[in-house]
Amino acid sequence: MRIRTRVCTTAAVASLLLLTGCGAADMTKQASPFANAQGSKTVTLSVQSWVGAQANVAVAQYLLEHELGYRVDTVQVDEVPAWDALSQGRVDAILEDWGHPEQEQRYVDDKKTITRGGELGVTGHIGWYVPTYFARQHPDVTHWKNLNKYADLMRTAESGGKGQLMDGSPSYVTNDKALVANLDLDYQVVFAGSEAAQITQIRQFAKERKPFLTYWYAPQWLFKKVPMTEVKLPAYKEGCDADPAKVACAYPHTPLEKYLNSDFARSGGKAAAFLKKFRWTTEDQNEVALMIADQKLTPEQAAEKWVRGHESTWRTWLS
Repeated sequence: MRIRTRVCTTAAVASLLLLTGCGAADMTKQASPFANAQGSKTVTLSVQSWVGAQANVAVAQYLLEHELGYRVDTVQVDEVPAWDALSQGRVDAILEDWGHPEQEQRYVDDKKTITRGGELGVTGHIGWYVPTYFARQHPDVTHWKNLNKYADLMRTAESGGKGQLMDGSPSYVTNDKALVANLDLDYQVVFAGSEAAQITQIRQFAKERKPFLTYWYAPQWLFKKVPMTEVKLPAYKEGCDADPAKVACAYPHTPLEKYLNSDFARSGGKAAAFLKKFRWTTEDQNEVALMIADQKLTPEQAAEKWVRGHESTWRTWLS
């Protein structure tokens, strides 16, 4: 899936700033002082701008520091630049990737500067959603062929007389503009700007019981607070999204992957071995994400609370 200006030097600071608008470091110009530090017990993790990814990093950082004795640095960087930073050794690991085949081909298969780190254990899915309260009143809204019928109800001041399809950050994986055009839908894609801004807008709509159509993704803790129902798009088939301009199908279900800088994968010792074994469930990730985003715990506090209650899970990552 998925912001731009400062280096956040700890997971707690980075993730807290993520929720309040901190931009990401441009890692093509500035490296973390700890990334690829030969012979020292330091690790640099890329933390993406959505809270599920922050949850991964928070727990990994907590265990690396408290159980393995590493110093951990985190940097926020958009999805595609993160691959460049990882290839260059400016970060050591990405813990949640939603699928970037061009980067995989270039860096993993051709240059071999990045190594697959295994599955995270979580399957991601992007889709279009309407609030469940609206879907119960209008069941046919959950099929894309009926969306134009409700376009007037979805209009906002930002959507220019069309229905609004709300997206998050322009940096996220999205086919929505092509989908709207190719399915001949009377909608305008409007970017909220970030996950946090999108959540704020969704919660405001829900508070007022207004209809809305939004790009959203699972796993995501917000489903527990604002129940949403997926709109059925034309079925996904392998290759249907190969040409970005011609996409007219649903998003796939994607097993989320981890990636490591190849030098770090070979010489990163216990830290690299731990990150390869790091694997948890959607429920685990949502539990930590909910504590960070909704209960307002710091990422470190959320990680510590999860670690205390799930030792049987994380002990296997250290063995």
